[in-house]
Amino acid sequence: MMNAMENGAGTNQVMAELLGVFRKVFGGSIIAIDPATSAKDVKGWDSFSHLNLVMAIEMKFGVIFTPDELQDMKNVGDIAALVAKKTSAIA
Repeated sequence: MMNAMENGAGTNQVMAELLGVFRKVFGGSIIAIDPATSAKDVKGWDSFSHLNLVMAIEMKFGVIFTPDELQDMKNVGDIAALVAKKTSAIA
């Protein structure tokens, strides 16, 4: 399977790949995520794990987030849309 960065992913493909990142950062207990999923929905998603999540996403997709972009990340949908936008710009 081609990863999102190689293909300039759409949000749906990014969501699928983000699930793997979430499982890696938060453990295999995460069964599903959706665009509305936020820190309040995920056990252990605190400020420290958020930094780990951001770094894992940056490494997975080959992107770098600006401080302003990090502030705008309110839920998984925001993250997926931003990753899709950034990977499309790379492709």
